[in-house]
Amino acid sequence: MSDSRAFCPRCGDPVPERSASDADGETDAADPLRPGAEVELCDACYFDDFDFVDVPDRIDVRVCATCGAVYRGNRWVDVGAQDYTDVAIEEVSEALSVHVDVDDVAWQVEPEQIDPNTIRMHCYFTGVVRGTPVDEQVTVPVRIARQTCTRCGRIAGDYYASIVQIRAEDRTPTSEEIERAKEIANQIVADMEATGDRNAFVTETSETDDGLNIKVSTNKIGKKISNKMVEEFGGTVNDAETLVTEDSDGNEVYRVTFAVRLPPYRPGEVIELADDDGGPVIVRSARGNLKGIRAATGDRYEASYEEGNSPDARRLGDLEDAVETTVVTVEDENAVQVLDPETYQAKTVARPNYFDPDTETVPVLKSRAGLHILPDPDGDSEIERDGAYDPYESNA
Repeated sequence: MSDSRAFCPRCGDPVPERSASDADGETDAADPLRPGAEVELCDACYFDDFDFVDVPDRIDVRVCATCGAVYRGNRWVDVGAQDYTDVAIEEVSEALSVHVDVDDVAWQVEPEQIDPNTIRMHCYFTGVVRGTPVDEQVTVPVRIARQTCTRCGRIAGDYYASIVQIRAEDRTPTSEEIERAKEIANQIVADMEATGDRNAFVTETSETDDGLNIKVSTNKIGKKISNKMVEEFGGTVNDAETLVTEDSDGNEVYRVTFAVRLPPYRPGEVIELADDDGGPVIVRSARGNLKGIRAATGDRYEASYEEGNSPDARRLGDLEDAVETTVVTVEDENAVQVLDPETYQAKTVARPNYFDPDTETVPVLKSRAGLHILPDPDGDSEIERDGAYDPYESNA
């Protein structure tokens, strides 16, 4: 009886029978007697052509000398590497490929620093092919080319696409407002960088006699900063475009200026409204239209739509200007007697509804409008995020 078995089409030696799972995934040779059919090579012929690892002769890596970004494909990528050795290991990992027939692959790498720009990577591989343990060692030189990425080049060249101008109506922005504008700009840029946007950066912040100028890399950042300032402090924002150049495709490139105009009155200021006999107003918010509380009664105040956030008024002082003085006696539900902080004479003043009748001292503000009791910053009154006291939080 004849024995039917497979033979290696290259050397003619018989090919041992193996299970389908053992042969799965292997590359077989074409059967010359049956075009289109495939037969297995014997182990000797198979390993003659077997390449465990496919590796380039050399790997060139472009690294930004300023920020450490790596150029991959057609763009710069932040890799977060601690040094160039980490970059080299990652690039070698991306460049090497292991034969698909190898199972149980394990590998390790030993970097060797040849000079500041060259790292020799010694790579060791082990695996199993056709039930046979295999191993291989390859050495890949990695050449580091220090360059300047697009982002760092723009920063070094003071590039900017947008200017945010922080100003205030009839006053100069406070140091708190200026510092908050800087914080907002840096936070917005940090958030955009965290999402992989390498075009986001603050080019320059410069304080002027009337406010702050912030130069940023994109119009999107400028718009976000402006809107956030108005959201927190109130006011308005206007933008104006200026044609600066044309790009390589002939498209017009505009630089946008965002003019942020903060309200004239800040939360915490005490103002006296023109043609109003209701007494001074402690400003709580200047977002939209001005809102506050009456220092004489504690009642709410809100400017009309027409007046907006800048009704006709004059400044009397600020909550921080209040002076602690002694309560002499509570006369009735509308009046209380306190000591004048300048003359030390007992004076009867209006009793606002946030006044605590059991207190022994109160903060008062003496101005051209008279003597008025202000909310106690150390009492139960809540302080809003915009910095103003809101007695209604505890006297609702």
